[in-house]
Parts: sequence; structure tokens; C-alpha cells
Amino acid sequence: MKKTLLFLIAIFTIVINSHAQWVSPGNGTTYTFADLVEITDGVVTVGENGFVVNADLTISTGDVLEIDNQTSRVDLAEVLLTINGSMICTNTTTRAKFYGLNETNHFSMRFENATNCLLKKMYFTDGAGIKVIESDVTFDDVKFVYFTRDYSNSVINILNCNPTIKDCYFMLNEGSAIGSPVNGQASPQILNCDFDTNVNGINAPQINLGPGAEDTIRIVGNEIYTIMAQWYVGGISIADLMMVGQTKVLLKDNIIRDGRYGYNQQGERISSVIVGNQFIDNNHEENPMNGGSGISIYGSSVTNKAILRNNLITGNLWGITAIQQHDIDLGTEDDWGYNEIHDNGNGGVIYDLYNNSACDLMAVGNKWGTTVYDEIEAHIYHKADDPGLGLVMFYPYVGAEGVDEIPAENILKDNRVYTIEGRCLGTKLPEHYKGVYILNGKKYIK
Repeated sequence: MKKTLLFLIAIFTIVINSHAQWVSPGNGTTYTFADLVEITDGVVTVGENGFVVNADLTISTGDVLEIDNQTSRVDLAEVLLTINGSMICTNTTTRAKFYGLNETNHFSMRFENATNCLLKKMYFTDGAGIKVIESDVTFDDVKFVYFTRDYSNSVINILNCNPTIKDCYFMLNEGSAIGSPVNGQASPQILNCDFDTNVNGINAPQINLGPGAEDTIRIVGNEIYTIMAQWYVGGISIADLMMVGQTKVLLKDNIIRDGRYGYNQQGERISSVIVGNQFIDNNHEENPMNGGSGISIYGSSVTNKAILRNNLITGNLWGITAIQQHDIDLGTEDDWGYNEIHDNGNGGVIYDLYNNSACDLMAVGNKWGTTVYDEIEAHIYHKADDPGLGLVMFYPYVGAEGVDEIPAENILKDNRVYTIEGRCLGTKLPEHYKGVYILNGKKYIK
């Protein structure tokens, strides 16, 4: 039995090495897989299930690889498929499927300086990663399952371009579904996709992006979740730790649930609008000091900015954590937040908002799961709990009774923080001040 096994391995190695790579001439030709069978001298062959790619294949600048109606399945050995020209799927009758040849052979793909690539209604499984480098690529209704991290830490790894990824499905891939590096710039458009239990064995989120490019990063209408305990990871992270770009983010109408954390925004020179999302039950972290936030804004300067409106944040270990330096707008008197933030906590304590910084934070016009002022105050950790922290100004809030009037002689006391028109005045009001002010986040009239 042992001799037979060695013989089979030797034969397999000879077969793989017998095919040199094939590179198209770059003369403007469009190739189908049926065409490549005829001209690649064994690099592409016909197999039992469809076409087989036996060695590296490159489509040069100016040339096109067309996935036509006769291409229902392609099995790929441990090869690299490089697109420097274009790749277009015109198969409208079936979902064209790309498979790793077996469980130990994982193919890789690389789009580099590619143009007008449209991968529509396709299926990729048992791959090692897809790199998209300075390329114009759209993934539309594509399924990605069982990818390893052998070629890329994410299924789709993006550098210096802005691909569109819409109506796609990512499931049980070992790395992040979509990623970009800390030293490049990319602004992907991630729209209406389903991220089902990706990332195994490493501490990385399902969407893991570095600095944005000139365009806005748009993450809209997606659902991100985990259903297997050993795969619990974060939902989305966007970070600029090296001051590479001026990152703009639109995070809208997503459902991010059942992970280690929901959304992390870290570094500086990031401006986000976070609206209409649901951050639910991101509490699968054994140590609350290491994660569990529905939303975490962790700034190295006040250029880490976020505007939050109409979000639901509940069931997380922490609702919102604001760390180090930031500029966060959860609602102003002129533009209420209407965020619903409640029932987030750990260790038997509710932490709906934790301002772990010296920066003040406006949080007017939100729903806190209660209309009792003291209960809301108890669920917010800020200057009232530690004088070294910034003040969270959360009054008025949805359901509040309105403006309370108290005698002036009862208000000028130590250890209170007064704010007029958003400006913090410390523990004393001006002696002759008359008008509306905020004391410890609650509005009064003097």
C-alpha cells in the first residue's frame, strides 16, 4: 500500500509540472474556456465535470476572459488566475461555478490593473483568496464559501481601488470576507450582501478595512452575523492608524448581530455617518475589556468623527464606547439623534454609553429604554462618574417631560458641570446669567 501511494504522488506531480503557465498575447482577443482548451497546450483541459485549469493562467492587458453559457463549472488546481485585462461573466442560464480541484488544492485569483470586470451570478469555493489591485471590478450576486487564507487574509483583498461588491454571499471562509491593508487606500462599495459566519482562528472582523480613498466607503443594507460559537468575531472595523488617507464612511441600514463586537472605528482622519443600523447581541466576548461594543469609536485625535442617527443598539456588552479622543455627535438640540440605546451591559451593570475620554459628547434626543432621568444617567458613564472624563449631554431625550425650572439659589453648587450652547463652563455659571443652560446633561432655566 505504501509503494502504491508513493507512485500515485509521483504521477500527480509529473502531470501538474508538465503544463507550463499560459499568458495571452494582449492583442485584444476575447477568450472563452472552450477557446483556451484549444490553444493553451494543456493548461486548460476538459474534465469530468467541466473545464479544468491545470497551471497558472494570465489574461493580459487588452484581452478578455468571457464566462459564457457553456461555462457552467471550472475546476482549478493549485494555480493562480491573473486578470490584467478584463473578465466578464455573460452566463445567463446557470450560476457559473469555480471549484478548487480538491480539498488540498486551493486556487488564487489576482486582478491587477484590470478594467471593466463584471463577475455576475457566479460561485467560488475552496479558493485561497482574491486580490483586487488598482482594478475596476464589480462582484454582483456572487457566492464565496470555504476560502482559506493561503493567498490572502481575506476572501477579497483590495488595494488602491474602489470595487463594487453587491448582493453577494460570504459563508464559512477562514479569513475576513472583505479586507484592505493599513498602508493602502480603498473605498469599496459593499451593498446588500450577506456575511454568514466568516473568520476562524484569528481575531479579525468579517469586514476589515484600512484607510479609504477619495470616494466614500459605503457599507449599506448588509447583514453580518455568526451562528457558530467557535467563529465568533467582530462585524466591521475601519482603521487609519498611519494617517494614510481622509477616510469617509457611510454605514447605513445594516444588521450586525451575534458577534464579538459590532462596529469599530479606530485611528484618525475618519469621518463617518452611521444611520439606520441595528447592532444587536454583539456580546460573544468572554472578557468585556477586549470587546463587546455595539459601536466603538477609538480615536487617536479628534479627527476621528462620527454622526449617529436612528440606530438600534441593544444586547451588547457595551452600547457605545468612546475612547481616547473623538468628535461624536449622537444628536443635538437642533437635530435629535433618535437612536435607541438600551439593555447593553456586563457584570450586572448597564453600560449604554461609556465615554472613556476627556471629550464632551452631545447625545440629545435619543431613546434609552426608560424616560426616568436618573435611570438614564445611571446607564451612562461619563463626567458625573469620573471628573476626568468628558460630559455626555443627553437631555432632552425622547419621552422626557420637558424643561424643568428650579430656583437659581439651588443651582450654584460644587461638583456640577454647566453647559451653555454646547460650551462647557465647569462648576460655576456666570453670576448674572439668565436663560437656558444644561446642568449635568439636563436642561434648566435661570
